[in-house]
Amino acid sequence: MKDVHKSSADVEHDDEGFLYDSRARAAMTSFTAGEDTLALEAAAAVRAAARAVERMRAHGAEGRGLSAGALDILVRLNASPGEGTSIGELAQAAGVSSRNVTGLVDTLERDGLVLRVPDRHDRRSVLARLTPEGQAWIESFRRPTQVAMAAVFRDFTSAELSQLRHLCLRLADNQNRAFRHLEQTGGTDGGTGGDTGGDTDGARS
Repeated sequence: MKDVHKSSADVEHDDEGFLYDSRARAAMTSFTAGEDTLALEAAAAVRAAARAVERMRAHGAEGRGLSAGALDILVRLNASPGEGTSIGELAQAAGVSSRNVTGLVDTLERDGLVLRVPDRHDRRSVLARLTPEGQAWIESFRRPTQVAMAAVFRDFTSAELSQLRHLCLRLADNQNRAFRHLEQTGGTDGGTGGDTGGDTDGARS
C-alpha cells in the first residue's frame, strides 16, 4: 500500500494504515544494518512533531517580539501568581539551565514584561514576577495560541490527544528513570540494564 500523504517529508501509509517517514526508515535501516527500526522511527517522529509545534509557537511569539523560550517563561509566571517565582524554580520547571533562564528574564525585564523583586522569605534569592504589561501580553497571546494549536492538531479526536499526551509523558518518564539509573551506576551499562527500560506496563495506569 503506497498511499502517499501530502507532507514536506516523505510521509506515506504503511500496510496497516499508519503514517511513516520513508526517508527516516531508510536511514534507520542503514544505521541498524537491517535490524528493527520501529523505536528509532518513533523517536524521529517525536522530534519532527516537537519541531512542528515549536515552529508554530515560535512564529506567533516572534511576531510579538519574543522568542519561544521567553514565551515559556511568561506562561510559567502567569501560572504562578503571587509574589513571584525564583530563577531556579523556573529553570527546573522548563528543564533548562538557570543561566538560560537568567538571560530570558533579562530580556523580558528590558521589555517591561517581567520585574525582579526580592524574596522576602530569603534575602539571598530574587524572584521574577509578571508586570501588568506582561499580563496584558499574555492576554493578547492567548487566543492566537489556541487557534494555532487547533490548526496543528486539526482532525485529532479528544481520545487521540489524550493518548498522544499519555505516550509522550510515558516516554519522558522512561528517559527520567534511565538518567536516574545512569547516575546511580555511573553510566557503566549504557542505561540499558536495571529498572530503566522495561517496565512500561506500569506507566500505563
